[in-house]
Amino acid sequence: MGSTELPYMKTNPKIIFFTDFDGTITLADSNDFLTDNLGYGREKRRQGNYDVLHGRASFRDAFRDMLDSVKTPFNKCIEILQENMKLDPHFVEFYYWAEENNVPIVVLSSGMKPIISALFESLLGHKPRSHLHIVSNDVESRDGKDINTTGGWQIKYHDDSHFGHDKSLEIKPYAALPVDKRPTLLYAGDGVSDLSAAAETDLLFARKGHDLVTYCEREGMPFTTFESWETILATTKDILSGKVSLKKVAEEGLKKVHEEGN
Repeated sequence: MGSTELPYMKTNPKIIFFTDFDGTITLADSNDFLTDNLGYGREKRRQGNYDVLHGRASFRDAFRDMLDSVKTPFNKCIEILQENMKLDPHFVEFYYWAEENNVPIVVLSSGMKPIISALFESLLGHKPRSHLHIVSNDVESRDGKDINTTGGWQIKYHDDSHFGHDKSLEIKPYAALPVDKRPTLLYAGDGVSDLSAAAETDLLFARKGHDLVTYCEREGMPFTTFESWETILATTKDILSGKVSLKKVAEEGLKKVHEEGN
């Protein structure tokens, strides 16, 4: 596949920023919120996440299990989330900076596209502009029911992988570009659904105190931690300008985690 066929290469960017949505762009995870408040609860959900992190369950099965516990009509779920979800306060600044500096933002999410689109529109105040792309799972009817009825919806997975949505598949064609054409690939995430993407990019921003940091340390992946998009914006600006190298950011990130004990 040539670079001309890759949609995020159309503007010849120097950086492509791939990112998770829930708990990364938003302060809380919308799927966790639905499960904790409308489904089988936090304790059972956390156990499922733990099992995935330690290889005892596939993300695909654990995620479907938790969302299946939510019986609330889908349109009502969206309304509840719009009332409760908030963006990281610095993401909006990053969003506009990325537009001005030719940095495509590619949201790779295990969530469902109608929810993500609705949240972006309500939280940004407009439909996302052309530099922001969403690649995610979707929603479908359960047993032919109307999704906006009780127990009427279920998640529709993006692919057949054990992740349900193997986020690495979207990144790999860009990672495989010739060195002289390949942009720097960055990724931001927070949890177990980001494991498939973590190895594919040049630098991973992992939200401090979350599962992804544990995984990256264990696997020896280059990463740095973030507490808000203020850090991500500052670091991405420095990378784009050439002020810092990816290696230096990753080395300092690992050192910081060890000093702070995550």
